[in-house]
Amino acid sequence: MNQMMKVPSVKLSDGHIMPLLGFGTSAPSQVLKSTVEAAVQMAIDVGYRHIDSAYLYANEEQVGRAIRKKVSDGTLRREDVFYTSKPGKEMIPRDAQGQVLLDTVDICATWEALEECKDAGLVRSLGVSNFNHRQLELILNKPQLKYPPVCNQVECHLYLNQHRLLGFCKARDIVLIAYAVLGSDPEKQWVTKDNPRLLEDPVLRALAGKHGRSPAQVALRYQLQRGVAVLAKSFSEKRIRENFQVFDFQLSPEDMETLDGLNRGLRYFRNLEFVQHPNYPYTEEY
Repeated sequence: MNQMMKVPSVKLSDGHIMPLLGFGTSAPSQVLKSTVEAAVQMAIDVGYRHIDSAYLYANEEQVGRAIRKKVSDGTLRREDVFYTSKPGKEMIPRDAQGQVLLDTVDICATWEALEECKDAGLVRSLGVSNFNHRQLELILNKPQLKYPPVCNQVECHLYLNQHRLLGFCKARDIVLIAYAVLGSDPEKQWVTKDNPRLLEDPVLRALAGKHGRSPAQVALRYQLQRGVAVLAKSFSEKRIRENFQVFDFQLSPEDMETLDGLNRGLRYFRNLEFVQHPNYPYTEEY
């Protein structure tokens, strides 16, 4: 496959187009910002056109600089890049002591602020991250809703395939975007400890051997065939290229059923520091 092929895309409910394969940029604090910037440039050279970041990642300056460099050298046009961010603390309602306020009213108020950003032309599309189905309903049922969310970015992988949330989102024309598709290193400080390493799963490795692919490629392909957009993250040139090579093979229905069977409801990211918050999203099954 030509590695500069155009990545398949999905048309969002607002009419904008989003590539189904994106490049993730979150990284532990010990990873140099220059490493992130170089990785984004490499990803663009390989063919990624969907770049994901966030205020919380503290690297948007470097990601933006990488995109601008690739625009200025003629690799692509700015309009060719679907860039995703998540707002920072300035967008989230807080009380006088600085505590986050996100009850039903505040979630809707924050959404109204985002709708104003879209009206002002500051963003193309509005989506959410880590929302369960009840939190999505808060927005979808909001009186005088102007712009329903077009996507919901959540942890989603073979051990947490989010089949019920995926069905809910599909029925409402919301694209599910998967992060941690390849699992996560249990040595990372924000990951629940003692969880298994997904890419070492024997069932996944056997299927990878059958197709002559890496376990990561099979894990990514599984999500794409379910209609899930995926974020692949790596700072290794070899893996950045490898993760892009997922459009020239197909998993059979039997393969998909086998991989469905790996689901065990396991979360690598539980954000336990927020577990007492009334809107902690993981108290719901989906």
